Parts: sequence; structure tokens; C-alpha cells
Amino acid sequence: MMHNPQQSMRTRRRRRVRAKIYGTAQRPRLSLFRSHRYLYAQLIDDAHGRTLLALHEGTTAATGTKTEHAAKAGEEFGRRAKAAHMSAAVFDRNGYAYHGRVKAFAQGVRKSGLLM
Repeated sequence: MMHNPQQSMRTRRRRRVRAKIYGTAQRPRLSLFRSHRYLYAQLIDDAHGRTLLALHEGTTAATGTKTEHAAKAGEEFGRRAKAAHMSAAVFDRNGYAYHGRVKAFAQGVRKSGLLM
């Protein structure tokens, strides 16, 4: 079985970043997964190994490009987190480049006031 070079590079970046990022109940880790079609986001409490909040981009009603969808999903995720009494989170881009949909999602979450 041949390895995809981009996949192995992302795995190495993810491991390196995850060694430094840790989520708690007061400040959970906002983990992002990017598929070809959607973004998936979770707020994770690593201290207890629990997912506190999850969002699938397909559940938000947005029109336009995938980047615009990601920005709207980020705003919705931030609103849901605020409703669940979360005030801060640490962003885990999961090895993806901070560009395009990942950046748009993070900016949408920041606009709602969750990320600093």
C-alpha cells in the first residue's frame, strides 16, 4: 500500500501541534476536520475525554461557496457554544493549513466571540 505524501505530512503536523494543545472543561479544544464536502467541528474536553459540542457543516443553511459555508458554520458553532455557556476555546486546526475554509471557519467563530 502506497502512502499519500500530503496525508503523512498532515499527520506529522497534527501530532506536533497536538503535543502542545490541550483542552479543559473551562477552555476546551476546538478540533476541526475537513472533508472534501463539509467541515466537522468539535469542542473537546481532553481532561475527561468528552466531546462537549459538535457541528456538521451540512446542518447549517448557507448558500454560496464552500468558504462562505465555512464562515457561516463558524458563526453558528460560536453561537451554539455561547448558548452552552462556553466562553473560550483553543483552536486545533488538525494539521490543515490555516487558509481557505479553515481560516474562514476560525474567523466565523472569532466573530461570535468564542476564540480570542
